[in-house]
Amino acid sequence: MFSKILIANRGEIACRIIQTAHRMGIRCVAVYSDADADARHVAMADEAFNIGPAPSSESYLKADKIIEIAKQSGAQAIHPGYGFLSENTQFAEACEANNLVFIGPPSSAIAAMGSKSAAKAIMEKAGVPLVPGYHGDDQSPDTLRKEAAKCGFPLLLKAVAGGGGKGMRVVERMEEFDDALAAAKRESKNAFGNPDMLIERYLTQPRHVEIQVFCDKSGKGVYLAERDCSVQRRHQKVLEEAPAPGLSDETRKAMGEAAVKAAQAINYVGAGTVEFLYDVDGSFFFMEMNTRLQVEHPVTEMVTGQDLVEWQLKVAWGDPLPLEQSQVKTRGHALEARIYAEDPDQDFLPATGNLRYLSTPDESAHVRVDTGVTEGDDISIHYDPMIAKLIVWDETRDQAINRMVQALEHYRIAGVKTNIRFLHALADAQPFREAELTTGFIEDHRELLFPKSKLDTHKALVLAAGFVLEQRKSREVISTDPWSPFGRQNSWRMNSEYAQPLQLQVGDEIHELKVLERDDRYQVFVGDSVYNLTARLDDDFLQAVINGHRISIHGNLHNDQLVLFYEGDTFQCTVYRETYGFEEMAGEGSLAAPMNGAIVAVQAKVGDKVTAGQSLVIMEAMKMEHAIKAPADGIVTEIFFVEGDQVSEGAELIAIEVTADAEEEAG
Repeated sequence: MFSKILIANRGEIACRIIQTAHRMGIRCVAVYSDADADARHVAMADEAFNIGPAPSSESYLKADKIIEIAKQSGAQAIHPGYGFLSENTQFAEACEANNLVFIGPPSSAIAAMGSKSAAKAIMEKAGVPLVPGYHGDDQSPDTLRKEAAKCGFPLLLKAVAGGGGKGMRVVERMEEFDDALAAAKRESKNAFGNPDMLIERYLTQPRHVEIQVFCDKSGKGVYLAERDCSVQRRHQKVLEEAPAPGLSDETRKAMGEAAVKAAQAINYVGAGTVEFLYDVDGSFFFMEMNTRLQVEHPVTEMVTGQDLVEWQLKVAWGDPLPLEQSQVKTRGHALEARIYAEDPDQDFLPATGNLRYLSTPDESAHVRVDTGVTEGDDISIHYDPMIAKLIVWDETRDQAINRMVQALEHYRIAGVKTNIRFLHALADAQPFREAELTTGFIEDHRELLFPKSKLDTHKALVLAAGFVLEQRKSREVISTDPWSPFGRQNSWRMNSEYAQPLQLQVGDEIHELKVLERDDRYQVFVGDSVYNLTARLDDDFLQAVINGHRISIHGNLHNDQLVLFYEGDTFQCTVYRETYGFEEMAGEGSLAAPMNGAIVAVQAKVGDKVTAGQSLVIMEAMKMEHAIKAPADGIVTEIFFVEGDQVSEGAELIAIEVTADAEEEAG
């Protein structure tokens, strides 16, 4: 077995590989960019080398530098993880040329599946079922338009070299085709350096079911059950599970055998995933093959009891597959939720910030957390905004869902927006519990997945007051006389009762509270209501009783920014001070950057008349494009950035003079 390997990746997957390698007695070499100098994967590795500046194009995508470090460190093999260079044919070839084992498939297999159009031709020849569409070499707009008409609508435009939902557009009718094609080509070229497209008939109620396959160097192949990855946003997976609910044993066997046939058709070696679209009538069609370890591999590990990274290392070393197909068994049900720094209420806009507070559920045989970050780390614009993967297992699907709901309630983050509340609503939604799964699940159930807060606003304000006041108490200077009122921070007055004011800002609204402190309790006045409160704070855990109702919550108070966590929900407020001078991020009629990122395209000129909702700027952040739209009808008076510029969240991009008609409508 290898004695030392280099991991050409970062974050969660680098940490995951190191864990298994160390358990097998293999030393690990990490690489890191300037932004990742203090990252968790660097601390976990036996040694680490700086590889360049923060942008991945100048660090984690520098194949020659990585190979140089591997040779310098004495590593025998390179594990690419997923993303970055994991499916780069030239990198795999370079490893082979430098006598380094690439822990993945042969470069020829990556090349065969790297082009979706070529892959479909190979699968068609191998007898694997395909969705109707076009995957030819002629990429002229006229040809693509004609093939689109043949295919029929709705259809899916997909980048030939794509992945992760990039360079992908659903087109409902011919009138939308040209604009969608231009946008998909631009995004594909920026992400992969290749603008070529393929066209597929878009199934209206499909499920995304994929098969984990493994092949060894002798040509033997097995499949390790299937995963359902239907719940997606922007064509990117959000929640995955294994096994896929509702499939017959015959369908599982047919899909598994088709997946192994697909892998063997390209002389595959190692871990791979064959993705299928599964239709309501039980038919399934080859979609693509990912020639690497998948993000969602832990759910397969949880139901099979196998360590897939260990399998990768053994197969790359030349060992035969650890199990025959007849020996592969599954038990129970597993789910994985991808915890992202993003704002689901703003169309899942990627978020940046500091993880100033991070508390995760306790790990056990039922709960697993795969992450590459620790409290205090920054989520930057340079890399994918995934914070962690939360994986749960139990005997049945219902029990596993209950585990997931509970675990999400115990996952608490402050300092950056996350999708935890959304994931909690998703996992607990009745249609999900009943396995009504399609790739349009999120759009079909938006009302269920974006619920109102579980906490009544007044009750939340009272809890916030209790947290603030109890934390102040915990920081009081200890007096030599414990009964002396002069050492207290409760605005005590001699010979009078004094209700101290407390202002809490929630969004744009400032709430005026008054708090009267007794020896063992508070009276909190909110508007015309009075609440009797007893509270006890232990670190971040508040036990409170409000008018006889006992509530336990967790919270984090930092620089007067308070976040309370309650049953998967959050309540955020600011302890308001007049001197803060709160200001709006952007003025009326202006267009502000909603995140840190880069300008990809400016779609207006000074003097242009624009209408509300018109796309004016395309920004790229976290490897995704985002359209910034006009807030109102008006005339563009200034443009502050050009294509290629880096901008910070809140920066004014374009100034718009709002027209009189728009102002009248607003009034």
